[in-house]
Amino acid sequence: QVQLVESGGGLVQAGGSLRLSCAASGIIFSISDMGWYRQAPGKQRELVAHITSGGTTNYANSVKGRFTISRDNVKNAVYLQMNSLKPDDTAVYYCNPGRLTYPSVYWGQGTQVTVSS
Repeated sequence: QVQLVESGGGLVQAGGSLRLSCAASGIIFSISDMGWYRQAPGKQRELVAHITSGGTTNYANSVKGRFTISRDNVKNAVYLQMNSLKPDDTAVYYCNPGRLTYPSVYWGQGTQVTVSS
């Protein structure tokens, strides 16, 4: 079955950096588009960054220039490098194999990112 395991979250001060990882199994990773989403308390889940199987990337306006999504098709992993973190980035972050505007039904447990001011 499909498994998505996110890791790398934590507590960081504003201006700091974190690198999130997502290990995927049960899918043909090399041909799967992948996205990073986040959900803050009381808010809807939102797309943060997306990468196609061919390496085309898209970012939410709020993270452009600060976050970078990448993938490793050998390790079946997708990463999110987050720099210049802000308190508004505080959320649970999830990865998802799906199209840019149509995420799949598969979600992992997420990883908590907390940015203190």
